[in-house]
Amino acid sequence: MFVVLLTYVKPMDEVEAVTAEHRAWLDPHVASGLLIATGPQVPRTGGVLLARGGGTKAELEALLKDDPFQIAGVASYQVIEFAPGKYHPEMARFL
Repeated sequence: MFVVLLTYVKPMDEVEAVTAEHRAWLDPHVASGLLIATGPQVPRTGGVLLARGGGTKAELEALLKDDPFQIAGVASYQVIEFAPGKYHPEMARFL
């Protein structure tokens, strides 16, 4: 399983200019089950993506290169892989 932390590195007006495109890019990845949850940080200094396991960190990083936020250079990314030791039973299908 992966947590992806996005940090905005450009002014908010530049982030907002590609936000709709970024959210559209997320849609098929949420629909496929790759991304379990996505959303902005509070306060809005970046975002968080929760991605299921099963692939490699390198594969996820390659996929993220197509994110409009990364293409536009408005966010930096930190991909954190972790192995859940305890989780709600309903989460098992996402691991």
